[in-house]
Amino acid sequence: MAVGGHVGDMELTAGGVLAGAAIKGDKIVTVALTGGERGNPAGMSVSEYREQKIDEANKFAKELGGCAEVLRHTDGELPDSEDVKWELCDLIRKYKPNVLITHWSSSMHKDHALTHDIVNKSQFYAGLASIERDLPAHYAGGPYYAENWEDPTGFKPYLYVGVTKEAYELWDKAINHHWFALNSSSYPYKEYYSLLKRLRGIDVRREYAEAFAVDERHKRIVRDDI
Repeated sequence: MAVGGHVGDMELTAGGVLAGAAIKGDKIVTVALTGGERGNPAGMSVSEYREQKIDEANKFAKELGGCAEVLRHTDGELPDSEDVKWELCDLIRKYKPNVLITHWSSSMHKDHALTHDIVNKSQFYAGLASIERDLPAHYAGGPYYAENWEDPTGFKPYLYVGVTKEAYELWDKAINHHWFALNSSSYPYKEYYSLLKRLRGIDVRREYAEAFAVDERHKRIVRDDI
């Protein structure tokens, strides 16, 4: 389960890993806490673009044989409330993911930074059996924090996940459903993340790869001898 502040965040940053998992037979779930609708194209209203973004999220997930969830919250106005955390908690319990992927903690975009906090708290709530909800508790591993050009401060790649050519090509096809990834006048999203996947692959002698950060407390190597 990859959880972004907006539709398209996780599809760009962790899409190669999601595609690779899908090829292996895993079910992928993307969750967007807002629609990301305030980047609406000229001539299209914010509400119209939200509907388009939801359709794009569904089409991307369908290409990977998975599903997409887009919560009702407004782009740029994601609330720092317990209600949002319970919404995500319930989705974690519903889908029972083995791993969570989300944003790094520091970002120039408030929705990204807040999503980071929401995911961590929802992970805790979802995994605690003493918290009674409609569905039983489920603990999801991670979170792993995807590399995003808007979340650079303090981001240090720790885990590099290879992306095969087949997975890259599936991502390359699926991401084309996202209008902004191809057509944004403010940033060349698809070009940037295509090149970043190649660069991270070169870093670790793979054709393509994606890099993730983890919390400092998880950086432990345990061995019986040196």
